[in-house]
Amino acid sequence: MSEKIYRVIQWATGTVGSTALKYFIENPMIELTGVYVTNPEKVGKDAGDLAGLPATGVIATSDIEAIIAMDADCVLFAPLNMAATTLDHVCRLLESGKNVISPAGPFLPNKWFPDETAKVEAACRAGGSSYHGCGIHPGFAGDILPLTLTRLMNRIDCIEITEIIDKLRNPMIYTEIMGFGADPVELLANPRRSPETYKYFYSSMAMIVEGLGKEIEKVTVKFEVSKAKNDIVHPHGVVKAGMVGGQHYEWTAWVEGAPLVIYHFYWQLGEDLDPLWEEGEARYRIRIKGDPPLECNLMGGEDADGRHPFLGLPWTGLVGCTAVPQVCDSAPGIVSHNDLGIVHPRGLVRRG
Repeated sequence: MSEKIYRVIQWATGTVGSTALKYFIENPMIELTGVYVTNPEKVGKDAGDLAGLPATGVIATSDIEAIIAMDADCVLFAPLNMAATTLDHVCRLLESGKNVISPAGPFLPNKWFPDETAKVEAACRAGGSSYHGCGIHPGFAGDILPLTLTRLMNRIDCIEITEIIDKLRNPMIYTEIMGFGADPVELLANPRRSPETYKYFYSSMAMIVEGLGKEIEKVTVKFEVSKAKNDIVHPHGVVKAGMVGGQHYEWTAWVEGAPLVIYHFYWQLGEDLDPLWEEGEARYRIRIKGDPPLECNLMGGEDADGRHPFLGLPWTGLVGCTAVPQVCDSAPGIVSHNDLGIVHPRGLVRRG
C-alpha cells in the first residue's frame, strides 16, 4: 500500500476551512504547506494556533500570489462564497499545477454551468491538474449515500432526501439574512433562496437518476413557510409571533412523467411553529419508496448532553479532505464521484 505523503494548502479558515486545517495538521499522510486567510488578525499566525493545536511552522498569509507560487499537490478551497473572482482563483491554482478540491462549488459536471465548466476544464488542461467539488449536500447525503442505498432495493418508486435543521439548537449567523422573522407573505413572494438554487444541486440529482439508467425530464420547485406561534428568541435576535419561523424548500426531479428524486430542506427555529413539519434533531434522512421500503438517518453522534449536533459544516470539510489522495492521483480534468469510485481515506486509523 502506498505511503505517499500529499502536500496540501488550506484556503480560508472559516468553519469548514478550520475543520480541514485540523485534519491536515493531524493526518500523518498529509504535509500542510500553506494557509491562506482573509482575516487580517489571522495573518502571520501559525496554522497550529488557528486550529487550536501545537505550532506547525506553517504561517498564515493573505498573499494570494505567494500561495499560487507554492509547491503543493492540492488546495482545499473553502471561501465563504463562490463568486466570479474566486472562480478565477480556482483556475489560477489549477493552472499552476495544483489539484483543487472545493466545498464552495461549482459542483461539476453540471449542464446549467457551461461557462464555469469550460473555464475549469481549460485550467485543468493547462496545469495537468484535477478539480473536484465536494460537500455534505451536494456531495454526499444527496447523491453518494442514496445511490449506495439503492443496492438494497428490488424496485424503486421514489427517493426522498431530506435535510432537517433546527436553527434554534444549531444557530447560524445568516438566520435573519435567510428571512426568518420576515413577513410570511413578503417572503413567499420574494424567497431569499432563489428558485434557481436547485441548479447548484443538479449534479447530485443527475448522479442518482443517471446511476439508475434514467434521465431527468424536468425539475419543479416548491416553497412554503411556517409561522411562529409565539415570540421566538434566538442567539441573533427575536422572531415575532406570526412571522416566519420555518421554511421548506422542495425540488423534484421528474422521470417518465413521475417524481423520482425529491430534495426537501426543512429549516425550523424550534418547534413552536404552525405548521410544524418535522420533529426531532438535525439530520439527513433518505427514504426510498418501493420494494422493500427503506429509511436511513444520518446525524451526529450523541453529545454529553444527550443531543445529536448538526455536523453539516464539519462534514463538508471532511468529505473533501478524505478525497485528497484520489483527486491528486486522478487523470487531469473535472473529477466527479463516478471518477473517484470508492474513496479510500488514508491516515484515519491512529491514536487519538
